Amino acid sequence: MAEGLNRVILLGNLGADPELRMTSGGTAVLKLRLATSESYLDKNKQRQERTEWHRVTLWGRRAEALGKILNKGDRILIEGSLRTSSYEDRDGNKKYSTEIVANNVVLSGGGNRSGGNRSGGGDFGAPSGGGGFEESDYGGAPDDDDIPF
Repeated sequence: MAEGLNRVILLGNLGADPELRMTSGGTAVLKLRLATSESYLDKNKQRQERTEWHRVTLWGRRAEALGKILNKGDRILIEGSLRTSSYEDRDGNKKYSTEIVANNVVLSGGGNRSGGNRSGGGDFGAPSGGGGFEESDYGGAPDDDDIPF
């Protein structure tokens, strides 16, 4: 049987402060609400913006660490997979819920904070700001004596 691919990559802003909880077994679970926006021209050539809201869940030590540093408005990139579950509402109707289970989160700057790239896993993405790397990001230029060749 052929395997499929279930992969989601989103870049957006947190719409609320994260909710960190612990399972009865002591595992951390972090729930995020992520907003992604895109703009387009409607049939009258007027610019419109559409915002989609995504529910994101993280598990384990990464969830616990990110729960301490993420805030509403932070811009993050998440990578994960879609999970759909079902439940019955109070009237007995079957409902479906889809969320993203994240396995990688990159803090991409912007939002409410200033500063460079803060990575919560994964090492892609340059420091935010001028779009390039600066010596101050890495402790300055090395002396000739520090270069091993």
